[in-house]
Amino acid sequence: MAEVDYYELLEVERTADDKTIKSSYRRIAMQCHPDKNPGCADSEAKFKAVSVAYDVLKDPQKRAAYDRYGHAAFQNGGGGAGQGQGFEGFSDIFENIFGEFMGGGGGRGGGRTSALRGADLRYDLEISLDDAFHGHTEQIRVDVAAVCDLCHGSGAAEGTAARTCGTCNGHGKVRAQQGFFVVERTCPTCHGRGQTISSPCTECHGEGRVEKTKTLELKIPRGVDEGTRIRMTGEGEAGTRGGPAGDLYVFIHVTRHDLFQRDGTTLFAHAPISITTAALGGTITVPGLDGTAHELRIPPGIQTGKQIRQRGAGMPVLNGRGQGDMVVQIDVETPTKLTPRQKELLEEFRTTETGEESPQASGFFSFLKDKLAGG
Repeated sequence: MAEVDYYELLEVERTADDKTIKSSYRRIAMQCHPDKNPGCADSEAKFKAVSVAYDVLKDPQKRAAYDRYGHAAFQNGGGGAGQGQGFEGFSDIFENIFGEFMGGGGGRGGGRTSALRGADLRYDLEISLDDAFHGHTEQIRVDVAAVCDLCHGSGAAEGTAARTCGTCNGHGKVRAQQGFFVVERTCPTCHGRGQTISSPCTECHGEGRVEKTKTLELKIPRGVDEGTRIRMTGEGEAGTRGGPAGDLYVFIHVTRHDLFQRDGTTLFAHAPISITTAALGGTITVPGLDGTAHELRIPPGIQTGKQIRQRGAGMPVLNGRGQGDMVVQIDVETPTKLTPRQKELLEEFRTTETGEESPQASGFFSFLKDKLAGG
């Protein structure tokens, strides 16, 4: 089963502070709490998942471990986040984060070098509103530091291997006594790697990684919105010394549409209608993003600014079921080019007006007349 990013579960950025994380957790937990959704297995599962995510991100040490190693940080020793993670598993994690020397013995399992996780990458992708509505598969090209195919990430030439650094015994750091103090610094021989390579790989020059352009297939789900973040696990930079690869985060940007504006799952549009349609009523047809021609009924006497709602013709709910609505705002257009006959008919209509046809206009000018008369 795919593991969901804890930051995505809590709907916060990776840079979010503790207050933001706590506030978002409370909001989501309240929405999906089993007591509010009795008998809903999906809500119960989500409630448990966000609780586990919050248990990790609210703790500075657990969060640091998760930011660096992802879910793998809590898989040592078989324990999971929020499930009584043992000290030994966390000790391994924090040893890699804060340095491998623990006490005078050079740390548990002395001589061991830590593998480093590759960096996460960001990719910004522009899609149309139609693509956001239907969802599709997009091919993206990403420049990334990938594992060298020739040396398989070891950095050593074929037939050779990296050796434990003799200066630091594989720790990557050396200590020096200065009076009562012990000063620790990066090993000058291996530059913190803990290993030396006598015969570097000719392809990557001992780095174990090379710059490559990867073509990836990204599945864009229906209903994505501006700023939606899609995580591609393991598609970031390759790790060093056998470390896991980072992740690629694709941020969605939706381009402007000619007809519709979007607010969540609601689509808004403006529809100009003639003055006769506004007065007598009728129907108009608005093409939806789903390819359906939606016929909207115009009631007689409709005014500019009136909105007509078409249920279920909006955007799909992301990772859910159903669709939002389409809301069409009516703009009554006054004719600007009239034939002589049309002018004649309008003049005839004007001679028959009593004021009751346009009560708002009649009332407004009566009000002005009273004011001017000092009433």
